[in-house]
Amino acid sequence: MARIAGVDLPPNKRVEIGLTYIFGIGRPSAAKILDTAKVDASVRVKNLSEDEVSRIRKVIQDEYRVEGDLRKEVAQDIKRLMDIGCYRGLRHRRNLPVRGQRTHTNARTRKGPRKGAIAGKKKATKK
Repeated sequence: MARIAGVDLPPNKRVEIGLTYIFGIGRPSAAKILDTAKVDASVRVKNLSEDEVSRIRKVIQDEYRVEGDLRKEVAQDIKRLMDIGCYRGLRHRRNLPVRGQRTHTNARTRKGPRKGAIAGKKKATKK
């Protein structure tokens, strides 16, 4: 089993697809990495030799920011926006859509489940 950047790659997938399981690597980046490392993209992860895995690992380590470092950098960027109080930072702070989407309807993924229109009627008290 190939382990690259702290992620176990799925053994039955092609290497090009398997690399996308690493945070920060998509299809185009995976293709470039494999070109640089001189590894065939159609090979399955389980069929990679140790030499090929180490070449891929070296290319990723030297040229790309992935996993923990990238997550930390993204979090710092968002925190910076919130600290300076710009519009995007305020949207992040309030958990609302950041990129100009409408919120009158939709935006449920970001806003969470609907809150009831009426909190609930009080029951009449018995006399």
